[in-house]
Amino acid sequence: MRLLGSGMQARFVLAMSGAMLVVIAIVAVVLGRQATMQDEVQHLSGNVIHDLFDRSVRSRGEALARELSDALANPLYYNDLEQVGALVRNTSRQQVVRYVLVFDEDGKLIHDGSAEVIDFGRPMSDPLASGAVAARTLVVQQSPKVLDNAMPIMIGNQRIGGVRVGMALDDVQAMEQRANQTLGERLQQVGKRHLGWLLLMLGLLIGIGVGMIIYVQRTLVAPIRWLAGAARQIEAGDYQLTLHESPRKDEVGELVRAFGRMSESIARHDREVRHMAYTDALTGLTNRLAFREALDHRLMAARASNHRLALLFADMDDFKRVNDTLGHEAGDEALLQFAQRISTAVAQAGGDEALLARFGGDEFVILLGDGDVAAHARQLAEVLVRELGKPLFVQGRELFLGTSIGVTLFPDDAADATTLLKNGDIAMYQAKVAGKNCYRYYSRAMDHAVERRVHMEQELRGAWERGELRLVYQPIFRTRDRRMVGVEVLLRWQHPTLGTIPPSVFIEVAEQSGLIEVIGPKVLRAACMEAVQWPHGVDGDGLFVSVNVSPRQLRGGELPNLVADCLRDTGLPASRLHLELTETAVIGDEMLAAALLDKLHRTGVKVWLDDFGTGFSGLSHLRQVPVDGVKIDKSFVADMQRDPDDLALTTAIIAMAHALGITVVAEGIEQEVQFDLLCQRGCDLGQGYWLSHPVSATDVVELIESGV
Repeated sequence: MRLLGSGMQARFVLAMSGAMLVVIAIVAVVLGRQATMQDEVQHLSGNVIHDLFDRSVRSRGEALARELSDALANPLYYNDLEQVGALVRNTSRQQVVRYVLVFDEDGKLIHDGSAEVIDFGRPMSDPLASGAVAARTLVVQQSPKVLDNAMPIMIGNQRIGGVRVGMALDDVQAMEQRANQTLGERLQQVGKRHLGWLLLMLGLLIGIGVGMIIYVQRTLVAPIRWLAGAARQIEAGDYQLTLHESPRKDEVGELVRAFGRMSESIARHDREVRHMAYTDALTGLTNRLAFREALDHRLMAARASNHRLALLFADMDDFKRVNDTLGHEAGDEALLQFAQRISTAVAQAGGDEALLARFGGDEFVILLGDGDVAAHARQLAEVLVRELGKPLFVQGRELFLGTSIGVTLFPDDAADATTLLKNGDIAMYQAKVAGKNCYRYYSRAMDHAVERRVHMEQELRGAWERGELRLVYQPIFRTRDRRMVGVEVLLRWQHPTLGTIPPSVFIEVAEQSGLIEVIGPKVLRAACMEAVQWPHGVDGDGLFVSVNVSPRQLRGGELPNLVADCLRDTGLPASRLHLELTETAVIGDEMLAAALLDKLHRTGVKVWLDDFGTGFSGLSHLRQVPVDGVKIDKSFVADMQRDPDDLALTTAIIAMAHALGITVVAEGIEQEVQFDLLCQRGCDLGQGYWLSHPVSATDVVELIESGV
C-alpha cells in the first residue's frame, strides 16, 4: 500500500483520477450546456410551432371563407339549398373546422351543414354574429375557442348573404401541445442517448474524453444550433433554408432531415395557398381577387401617369343551356375551350400589358393598358366575337354559344374599379339585349335603360297575382270555308301607372329574367280552364286552343309533365291543346327537342312550329323534329302580293309541308288579297286582323254561338 500510495501506480491512479475528475467536470459542463440548448431549442421551436399553427389556421380559415364565398354565389342566388348544403358539409368535414354557417343579407341562417338545419331562417345570435353580418369584406373575429372568418357573398356588386367559417382554436391548441410534447420527448431521447455515451467514456483516457467532447460539439451542438437558427428564420417568414445533406443515420440526422422536410412542406403550403387564393381552379387564369388587386394597382398607376385603360367584360351566351342539357362536366369543358380561345385572342390582339381573368361562372374580364386602348379594345372585341362565335365541340356535339362583350374606358366612363366593373357589366347586358354575340360600348344612357328594365322586372313579378295580366284570343280560321276552328292565346299587360305594355317588351324581360318559367305554366292552365268551358261549334267539335311555349320551358325538360298535369286537372281533351314553339327553340340541339316533343305527342297534344322560316335553317327541321303544323311568319305574308320571292317561298313552304303531312297556318293576314293568295296555294288555316282582332273569352263564346 505504501508503494501504491507513493509509486507510479499511485501517481497514475491519481493522474487518472484527476483526469477523470477533469473529464467529469467537462462532461458536467457539456451536460449543462446541452440541457440549456435543449431548453432553448424547445422554447424557440414551441414559439415557431405556435406561430405556424396560428398562421396556418388563420390563412386556412380565410382561404376557406373566400372559396366558399365564390362557390356559394350562384347556388345562393338561385336558392339551390341542396348545392349550398353540399358545399357546407364538404367544408365542415375538414380538420379543425368547428362550423360553417351560410346566412342571407339580413343575417338569417340559411344552412349550417346539418340535415335538418333546425335554425333555418332564424337570426344568428352568437356574440360574433353581428360583426359577421355587417361584413362587407373578409372579417376575422376571435373568441377563446373559435376563430370566426366571415365573408360576404356577392353577385356582381350585390351582397346576397355571407358565410362564416369557424376554426376550432381549442383543437389547434391541442395539436400544438402534442407537437411541442413530441418535440420535447425527442429532444429528451436524444439527450439521454448521448448521456449514455458520455457515461461510458468516463473509463477511457483523457484524450478519448477530449475527443468525445469535440465529437459532441461537432455532431450534436452544431446541428441543434442550426435547427434553432432555422427555426428563427422560419419564424421570420423566410422559408428558403439552405439544407445540408447529413449522412448521419442517428436521431440527430433524422431530426435535421425531418426539420428540412418540414420547412419544405411549409414553403410548399405557402405557395399553394397563394396560388389557390389568386388563380382560378378550372381554367388556371387569374381569379376575381387577383384581378381586383391588379386593377386597383393599374388604376393608381394610370392616374399618376395620366394614361387610359380599357376593360372588356365578356359573358358566354346561353351557357346555362349547356349545363342544363349536357351536364356540368360538359359545361366545364366548354368553359375550358372558351378560356383557351379568349387567351389566344388576348395574346394576339390585347397587347403586352393585357390582363385576362375569369371573373366567375361564365364571365371573363380583360384589362388593356398600353397604347391606344380604345382602338385595341375595339380590335380585341371584334376578334373575340369572331373567334368565340365559332362552334365548340363538346362531348361529340357541336355547340354554338358566342359571347356578349361590354367595353368601358377609364377615366372616360368611371374613376374607380367598382364603377368601371359595373359599367362593363351594364354594357355587356346591352350586348345581350342587342341580340348576343356582339359587343357594345358603355354609355351613360345605359344606366337608365338598366334601371327601367329592373323596374319592369320587379313590377312583372307580381303582375299575375295583382290581376294586371290577362288572356286574349286570336281566332284561327279554316281557309276553305272561313270557319273558326281554334284560337291562339295571347298575353296582355295593363299596368296601373305605366299603361298598356307591349308583349314584345315584357315577354323579353320575362325570358331574360326567367320569369317566363313561372308565368308560362299559369297561362297554360288558365287557357285550358277557359277552353274547357266553351260550347262546341256547328260541326260538333270544340275549338282547339294554341299556347305559345318559351324556349326556356322546353329546355327545362319538365314541359311534358306540366302539360299532362294541366290536362288532367282541367279536363280539357288533349286533342284540343296545341303548343307553339319558335324555330329558334329547337336550333342547336334537335335530338333533345325531338325527344321532348315525342313525350308531348304521347300526351295527345299537337305541336306547331311558330315563326317558320325565320330560324335560318329552313325546312330541314321538319325532317328531324316531329311537328304537326307550321305557322308561316307574317313577314312573308305581308309582302306576298308585291315580292315574288316571298310568294315563292310561301308556296314552297306550303307544298313541302303538305308533302310531309303537316298542317300549314298563315299568320298576319291583314288584306283580302293575302287571304286569296293563300287559299289558292292550299294553305290550311289562317289568322290575322283582316279575319279577326284578338278578342276576350266572352267574345269567343259569342263567335262560337253565332256559327262563325
